[in-house]
Amino acid sequence: MTISLHSDRHAAGTELTHFWSACVGAGRAAEGLRAGWQEHLRLVREAAGFRYVRFHGLFHDDMFVYRRDSDGRPVVNFQYVDDLFDRMLDAGVRPFVEFGFSPGDLAREKATTFWWGAHGSPPTDLGQWAKLIEAITSHWIHRYGLDEVRSWYFEVWNEPNLNPFFRGSRSEYFELYAVTARTLKNVDDGLRVGGPATSNFVPDARFAGEHEDTSQHSVVTGAEDLDALEWRPVWVAEFLDFCHQQDLPVDFVSCHPYPTDWALDGHGDTQQHTRASDATTRDLRTLRALVDASPYPDAEVHLTEWNSSPSPRDHTHDHLQAATFLVKANLESIDLADSLAYWTFTDVFEEGGAGGTVFHGGFGMLTYQGVPKPAFHAYRMLNLLGDELLAQTEGAVVTRHSATGNLTALAYHYPPEVTQAPPGSFDGRRVAEDILATGRPRPLRIELTGLPPRSPVTVETLNTQQGNAIGAWQAMGAPEPPTREQTMLLREAGHAVGQRVQLADGNGRFVFDEEIAPWSVVLVRQGGETR
Repeated sequence: MTISLHSDRHAAGTELTHFWSACVGAGRAAEGLRAGWQEHLRLVREAAGFRYVRFHGLFHDDMFVYRRDSDGRPVVNFQYVDDLFDRMLDAGVRPFVEFGFSPGDLAREKATTFWWGAHGSPPTDLGQWAKLIEAITSHWIHRYGLDEVRSWYFEVWNEPNLNPFFRGSRSEYFELYAVTARTLKNVDDGLRVGGPATSNFVPDARFAGEHEDTSQHSVVTGAEDLDALEWRPVWVAEFLDFCHQQDLPVDFVSCHPYPTDWALDGHGDTQQHTRASDATTRDLRTLRALVDASPYPDAEVHLTEWNSSPSPRDHTHDHLQAATFLVKANLESIDLADSLAYWTFTDVFEEGGAGGTVFHGGFGMLTYQGVPKPAFHAYRMLNLLGDELLAQTEGAVVTRHSATGNLTALAYHYPPEVTQAPPGSFDGRRVAEDILATGRPRPLRIELTGLPPRSPVTVETLNTQQGNAIGAWQAMGAPEPPTREQTMLLREAGHAVGQRVQLADGNGRFVFDEEIAPWSVVLVRQGGETR
């Protein structure tokens, strides 16, 4: 079946918000003090237009924000945070502040998760927590100005429904949110606060009580058809009801719609389930309807973590199908969210320690060495779309840039043989490579009219031969580690998408009519400049 779309340059359009460029994730705050992290941030900011960055560990002990002296008196130190935020703002991105986890000297339990020992437990003293929130936000206002800080977002914690991240109850999280939100609004009513930052969508009652009930996982582990189940966001309805009853502000609602479920079977072993390829879009529709019907219908919706899977050792992340999936999911989710934050922009990321190889399945759209993966180009191409939507069909969109009137189209071939989101490839690359080899070529026809006669049009193609750095690495013999020279060649190969400039005909008509390989992404844009 052909992917076919036609649009005229002078056709009526609707506003298109680049919600995919609003926010992107990173691992933890201290990693942002490294040169490589900062270089990668500037690269993705320039290419993909990201406006906010969110990460864990703002209050972790390696940022030295809070400690108690020998007499038990609180001591705060914002130098490391200042250094990080200064550099982010200089790079053109703002912080999407995640308040967490507990500083060691306020933590009820220590080192509950991650290689770096995040203190995922409620603060022992909510009064001291409130003073910390007040002190750091007041400091930011003094340093950066009230208007600037009002443009940030403040999220309370990360995934408090999961035990390693929050060794407390649902009620304790709600109380933590109440204290934090009231403290922020007391500093300035214009500061934007939200939550509950929960993971994931589930089709059962495992999170219906104060703590997770893993016996409910049998709904998933025993299901014949995962996508026949009703998947719902965790705690969101209860959170909004609580905030309404307590007269608390909710400027935005956040959660993490990974298209997966890591459920325990009856023997305590984790089963990794992948849902349908349209799971993200269906989840966002569910969340949007829930918020619209709540006491907070004007709240923004921010999905502050998202990827094809929540594993930093999933080799699918390094391959082309990850890029195709994220283009598909974003284009199919237009107008459903204010952000869908890809987790993460870089493999400078240490939740499970350092990656053992150049391509180790890390979350990042750039490897530790700064080699672009296909996901980097997916976001770069999304960022090149215009701000007006002219036409859309399954597999393609045509947009217009209101400032210039120029057209940009984006198309992708997600083969129908793969009905799931890209399955994870955890024990090596075999699953990822099998999925990449799945599918047949598909005709793509994009017709653009109303262009200036004989005007240039640039066509870019992302596929297994172009912009696919892991393929270039394998062609080298998979050197581990690559030499400096090989690393430079991999960076060049990672950036090298196929580009060609063609001309519209004498009537201002341009037609792209070719078969494209499975998992390909094609960008067609008015103009002759190459990148």
